[in-house]
Amino acid sequence: MISLVIISRNEGAELEATVRNLVETAHPEEPEIVVVDDGSTDGSTAFLSEFPNVRVLRSEGIGVANARNLGACHARGAIIVFSDAHIRAPKDWPGPIVEALERSETGACAPGISSLTEPRRRGFGLYFAGPELHARWRPKTSKAPEPAPILPGCFLAMRRDVFEATGGFDAGMRQLGGNDNELSFRLWTLGYRLLVLPQLEVAHLFRTSVPYEATWAAVVHNRLRMAFVHFSRERRQRVIGALRHYEAFPAGLSMAVESDLRGRRSLVERSRKFDDDWFFRNFNLEC
Repeated sequence: MISLVIISRNEGAELEATVRNLVETAHPEEPEIVVVDDGSTDGSTAFLSEFPNVRVLRSEGIGVANARNLGACHARGAIIVFSDAHIRAPKDWPGPIVEALERSETGACAPGISSLTEPRRRGFGLYFAGPELHARWRPKTSKAPEPAPILPGCFLAMRRDVFEATGGFDAGMRQLGGNDNELSFRLWTLGYRLLVLPQLEVAHLFRTSVPYEATWAAVVHNRLRMAFVHFSRERRQRVIGALRHYEAFPAGLSMAVESDLRGRRSLVERSRKFDDDWFFRNFNLEC
């Protein structure tokens, strides 16, 4: 069984459109749906009373990573699909996902992503574009599933055993921004393969702002946290240097320094098979 974990906060009509779309297109069987409402104030989950098989979990601003982990812990499926609350999937979308995850070495997979408002804009996985750790979209280079450095978190699937073995998303991440980057990097260095599925495309609503309070300091924090936890001293210094020009850098750095960086880094180093140098060499990336 597939479990869909949908994270929502003040999504308005988008949440309903997303849920109805995923139910209507997930043939041959209806997936389990867990909606994590992370502090909405707009009443956007009221319609879910029409869906007796949809479970709603309530949280209060715990952020994307923790909300996804919460939903996954309450889901029952052998495959967990983490979905944003503003997507549209095509008919029979589960098939390619199930097929890709049948291989034990595949830790996670994701479809190609197009823009809901500009369908010709599309990307097939992402990559790090320099030490600022900004993720950019990759063009379509194959018709068959292929490895990608970063999978988009807006519609990302993994087997339950992988989620449980790795702990899922990093609970130390704040608000939003960079959660899928860190998870993808960590899965690769733990020895899993990540595949983008070009035969499957999901439309996503790209926004210039989010319908709740979010700070750039949290984004800076998440990038710094990734560098402090995963990178060598030299690469870490390059990331710090690249992020210093942001006005929010001091606040983001303060958040990172006051967190569980030492313990998290120790845990990651004990578990991983490959280091950051391997990752960037493997994908021919500079950071």
